[in-house]
Amino acid sequence: MEAALVQVFLMALIVILIGLVVSKSLKLVPEGEAAVIERLGSYTRTAQGLTFLIPFIDRVRAKVDTRERVVSFPPQAVITKDNLTVDIDVVVTFKINEPHLAIYGVDNYIYGVEQISVATLRDVVGGMDLEETLTSREVINRRLRSELDGATTKWGLRIARVELKAIDPPPSIKQPMEKQMTAEREKRAMILTAEGQREAYIKTAEGQKQARILAAEGEKHASILAAEAERQAEMLRAEGDRAASFLRAQGEARSIQKINAAIKASQLTPEVLAYQYLDKLPKLAEGDANKVWMIPNQFGDSLEQFARAMANKDDEGVFRFEPNEVDDRTREIAEDDDTEGWFSTESDPEIAAAVAAANAVANKPVDPSPHEAKRVPPADPEIPAPPLTGTGLPGVPSVAPESRITSDLENTDGA
Repeated sequence: MEAALVQVFLMALIVILIGLVVSKSLKLVPEGEAAVIERLGSYTRTAQGLTFLIPFIDRVRAKVDTRERVVSFPPQAVITKDNLTVDIDVVVTFKINEPHLAIYGVDNYIYGVEQISVATLRDVVGGMDLEETLTSREVINRRLRSELDGATTKWGLRIARVELKAIDPPPSIKQPMEKQMTAEREKRAMILTAEGQREAYIKTAEGQKQARILAAEGEKHASILAAEAERQAEMLRAEGDRAASFLRAQGEARSIQKINAAIKASQLTPEVLAYQYLDKLPKLAEGDANKVWMIPNQFGDSLEQFARAMANKDDEGVFRFEPNEVDDRTREIAEDDDTEGWFSTESDPEIAAAVAAANAVANKPVDPSPHEAKRVPPADPEIPAPPLTGTGLPGVPSVAPESRITSDLENTDGA
């Protein structure tokens, strides 16, 4: 019975020892961590995941976090080149690449990184003034990262990033800086306002200039068109006056011709002429300006001499005037009383055509555009005077003015 109890006790002791050995020989290291393993007090290897150890010979010295870590250090007082104290916060991002160096190379690598950062920061900022420090963050960041990376390589660290979180100048400097920034902003605002006003004035002046140029161009075109219209009107008036003068002269010539033909056709005698002369004498003296009217005493002698020269002496010894025979042409002119159409208000077709031509010329652009000027060279339009070949009066032949006047004078002289 006692032997059986002893056997059971031994079996239990063996099981416990086996479990203890197994627990000592197996270690589970989570991902993102690394275990530094020593064998008999010396570094042997770095293990991750499930690791087998020799019981009572190997041991895990420390577990190191191999993930990238971000460490923010408290504000550090740094003196600038112009003897101003500023507080600077530094944020360092690093990663442990070789865990055994981080364990055996330095006692506390985080504290070492902090001290190296402070020393390098004071060295860099001490060579800058306050204004340069505030505007040179990138330079300071690159300098800190370079220095830290070189110093921590032997500790198994890799510095990924260094950032200046805040640069706080002393309160006595903040107010002047704020005033300076306010002045700078006001200065920029005034400069922008002045620039805007200058641009506005320039644009306004250019707009007024363009408006004046366009107004002058418009007045120029209007003056040219008015002058052209006046020229065309003067030409038309001159044409009308010429036509009217010719018609008046033609009418007077026809009137004289008709009177002459009528006188010849009526075969007047000197007695009738003497009677007409005596009949008109009182009318000649009716004017208010006529104070004295002289009647020639030798008028009868003049008639007698005229009768002797122009008349024939009959059998009784009396001189009697015998008018010449009236030809058919003269009698036709004297008896022509067709006045139909003399007072017609219809325009002569040739005059209407001349007016239409003048309107067409007046409607042409005076100053063509550049692309029109390339196609059609500018010319000074002139309206040729239309020949007046018709008068609109019945019985008057439609011939040229010169030949018409010549023919009328010849007919008058012949009559």
